[in-house]
Amino acid sequence: MKVTKEGLVFSPPKRNKIRNVPLPDRVAHVLKRHMETFPPVEVTLPWLRPDGPLVTKRLLFTRLDGAGAVRRTDFNDRTWKPALVSAGVIPAPRPGERHQAAREQGMHALRHFYASVLLDAGENVKVLSAYLGHSDPGFTLRVYTHLMPSSDARARKAVDCLYEGTDPAPDGPETAQRE
Repeated sequence: MKVTKEGLVFSPPKRNKIRNVPLPDRVAHVLKRHMETFPPVEVTLPWLRPDGPLVTKRLLFTRLDGAGAVRRTDFNDRTWKPALVSAGVIPAPRPGERHQAAREQGMHALRHFYASVLLDAGENVKVLSAYLGHSDPGFTLRVYTHLMPSSDARARKAVDCLYEGTDPAPDGPETAQRE
């Protein structure tokens, strides 16, 4: 969905790329509970441009009054940024002013969070690139390389995982005396 001067229209995601992203079981469970509490709402909007053919889609997230689609800017200003203020991540705006318009403080930060979680877990950069809709994994590396764990951290984590759940026997002088 995108915002035009004339209003909202349905459209493909950024750069017209459809993405297939795995849905973890825990997220699916939370999404199912959300859908039980807030059933999907049918919303009809034009396709691609304000004078485009009308298309009806069932949206999982709608305005609180149930009257239509949530605009990204509304979510940023009314939900996301107040949550960041409550968490002490960003300062509250001065009375009568809006939150600072910073990309790293908006919903785009969720994209970076997703990428950082997958990179930290060791996900393949080529796969992550496809999830993010990048046509070039090199671009993904250039943008997100600062989020990758250091080699030292990866090495420590790999060895820790190897020995996870083991109870190492003492290897001091007592061990040698028992043999």
